[in-house]
Amino acid sequence: MKLRTLAVMLLTGLAVAQAPPASSQPPASTAPSTTAEPQGKGPIQAKTQAEYDAYGVAHAKTENATEMEQAAADFATKFPDSDLRVLLYRDAMHAYQRDNNADKMLEMGRQVLKLAPDDPEAMLGVAEVLTERTKDTDLDKDQRLQEAEKLAKHALETIDTGTVVPAGTSAERLEAYKNFLRSNAYSIIGTQEYNKDNYKDAEEAFRKSIDAYPSQLDPIVVLRLALALDQQKKYDEALKEANHAVELTEEGTTVGTYARQERDRLLILVPGAQKPAPPAPAKK
Repeated sequence: MKLRTLAVMLLTGLAVAQAPPASSQPPASTAPSTTAEPQGKGPIQAKTQAEYDAYGVAHAKTENATEMEQAAADFATKFPDSDLRVLLYRDAMHAYQRDNNADKMLEMGRQVLKLAPDDPEAMLGVAEVLTERTKDTDLDKDQRLQEAEKLAKHALETIDTGTVVPAGTSAERLEAYKNFLRSNAYSIIGTQEYNKDNYKDAEEAFRKSIDAYPSQLDPIVVLRLALALDQQKKYDEALKEANHAVELTEEGTTVGTYARQERDRLLILVPGAQKPAPPAPAKK
């Protein structure tokens, strides 16, 4: 498969990226706080027991995206001043992301931003959908991509100050969550730069994405790094990353198939490259 064709398929044919690590759990304390910290500046929790109980019921709906959205809306109607509305609408955004429903994920992300304009996860959710799902034929293509770029870059600026988490979130989990957000932001920026044929800038952004959250590598980012290197004719480096993407994926999956196609292409271009061993025969 030609590189450009592979790149186009990879950049337009995949689901939006992986959901973040668990961070939107119910507040750890069963006793509601008499005062809530300001949105975006620290852990938040319920002001009353009734609010806390209603949040717990709503949060339990995450297995069904439509029910989660309705639960968030019902909670927001009953507790219109609650800071916990942000967490529930983010839950709905995650649920639609899991279901690969980009339109509803975008809608829920925008709903979060109405409540918390500097929430980095919501900004990245919106930016991700706009980046991955905008087509060349869209009349508002430039507007959508400009918005995505602005949101991704602003998210990087607000991760330390605008991140909203439930009360009781440990410092370790909070730091991991922030690193995930940074990784996602750089991934979006890298994809944008790749789409503009700025392959060196794309390479830099993809490397930053990988370095920000090395404990949970996204094979899509690793493969896109390989493609960015390939476009710069850095075939040895590209093959290394393509092999890494193959290691991170299973044969027969969408990303795994693209990774193996890119690896096979590079094996032809890199003199003396070691061919992969054939798969072991199935045991009878």
